[in-house]
Amino acid sequence: MRKRKYTFGVFIGRFEPPHNAHLQVMLEGLEAADKLIVVIGSARAARNTKNPFTADERQDMILQSLLDAGANKNKILFTTVRDYFYNENMWLADVQTGVLNLTRGNTDIALLGHEKDESSYYLRSFPEWAFIPTKVKSPLNSTDLRKIYFEEGPSETLKENVPPAVYRFLNDFQKTEEYQNLKGEHKDIQAYKALWKDAPFPPTFVTTDAVVVKSGHVLLIRRAANPGKGKLAMPGGFLEIDEKLITSCIRELREETGIQIDNIETYLRDQRVFDYPTRSLRGRTITHAFHFDLGIGQLPKVQGLDDASDALWVPISDVFAHPEWFFEDHYIIIEHFLLKN
Repeated sequence: MRKRKYTFGVFIGRFEPPHNAHLQVMLEGLEAADKLIVVIGSARAARNTKNPFTADERQDMILQSLLDAGANKNKILFTTVRDYFYNENMWLADVQTGVLNLTRGNTDIALLGHEKDESSYYLRSFPEWAFIPTKVKSPLNSTDLRKIYFEEGPSETLKENVPPAVYRFLNDFQKTEEYQNLKGEHKDIQAYKALWKDAPFPPTFVTTDAVVVKSGHVLLIRRAANPGKGKLAMPGGFLEIDEKLITSCIRELREETGIQIDNIETYLRDQRVFDYPTRSLRGRTITHAFHFDLGIGQLPKVQGLDDASDALWVPISDVFAHPEWFFEDHYIIIEHFLLKN
């Protein structure tokens, strides 16, 4: 009995980078549906060793790989979705909106995927769509491929495991300054983790961060070192063994920005723990963020000190326009407080 063909197939992934198993699933999707919608995750994020490529770069790699495999360009559609670590409903809504904008009201949609582990939870999150389990079974893992790429470059192992179009991109990208920066960040992160390799248990780190707002601006620092060298971030740092959380937050704020505000704790408006398990490439890191609203008036003078190469007041409109400027999940944390109040 011939299986029915859907109008649209949907395949969701980060594709960092796209590999041969991804390509096989997408080709399978084009057999199961008239058109394939590829949803590219972790869009509009700063480059780091987990998300080294922009959404546009990943789209180009995927499209060229499919065309090289004989796919019809008119049957391939793309949409992107940001990360929403602390608001699953926003992520689901973003995926739904992106897909429905492409289907133009047609609800004959099937989701493709393989429930390999808990990271595939999202396959159960769209009950309004049919589910097509892929026949593709592969040990390929983008995490391992990225490690090879940043330690060995575009090696023969990579060449064997990614489509030719992806390998060409990786080979060209290796010649860029962005690659060299990411390679250095990878090396620094590995060295950092090596400091804890003999610990009896995997360590959990505790940090504090400050979201300081005044007159439509947010106080930010530019990171002076890896990970995230040059990225914008909240002023903050690691909790010292004898400190209360709020004490740590205010100390780090003053150490990194030089801000002089008496009794700043009286401007505290909100606080929250942010504990997404993989929020930091350094390891399990839980941060306690504190939101201070200094009201309106002249912006206090600040300067980059300690771990910050710069400290600056950034208009809120610029913050919302550029999630890709920010280190780790700092944009998401700032967004949480600013949209809540």
